[in-house]
Amino acid sequence: MMATQELMDLKLTKLKKMSKLDNNKLIAEFMRFPTQIDAVDDRTIAYYIRYVINADNTNNLNEDHVFHPDDMKFHEEWNWLMPVVNNCKSYSLDNTYADRIDEALVESEIDFDYLFCAVLDFIEWYNNENK
Repeated sequence: MMATQELMDLKLTKLKKMSKLDNNKLIAEFMRFPTQIDAVDDRTIAYYIRYVINADNTNNLNEDHVFHPDDMKFHEEWNWLMPVVNNCKSYSLDNTYADRIDEALVESEIDFDYLFCAVLDFIEWYNNENK
């Protein structure tokens, strides 16, 4: 198990490293969400999430279940993040990146930010290994 300072360092580094938009786009692509042109800006991509995440987008100009990365909530809501955690775990890999997700899940008080960062680390590692 990582020391508390190591966890804090990991969280701060990861949270500062990329923007919310970049993090959400990274996750959406890892989840292989179908894409379509965003209703607000036809130069950007939006993602159809219906079959994985049940989320309300009534304040969103896109079609039902279609979200631009800026409107996604992987960084703040459990119902968004847990399908991603499950997808990461479905690869049944035994390495440091998968272990961090497991560590975050077995803590008596789960630290959402740490779990989110562990997921981002896993996805970055996975993408680099599968180029």
